[in-house]
Amino acid sequence: MKNLKTLIRVTIGLGVLSLLGGVFSHLALTDINHGEAELTLEWTILRICALIFLAFIGMALFTLSRVLKKIDLSR
Repeated sequence: MKNLKTLIRVTIGLGVLSLLGGVFSHLALTDINHGEAELTLEWTILRICALIFLAFIGMALFTLSRVLKKIDLSR
């Protein structure tokens, strides 16, 4: 059960990072839309945020599958 709590905490942490990543993605996309001259930083931010989103989605699916197995075993 302790391992499950750790997985849940990590997933919540990645969720918070995903929320912050959404804000930074919005700001980067706004700069791209406005036609800024140098967009290297903005595209790098979008790539990093995409990795954070993928990590959160993967961890959430993994954690939920572990929770589901734990619930099925308790019946």
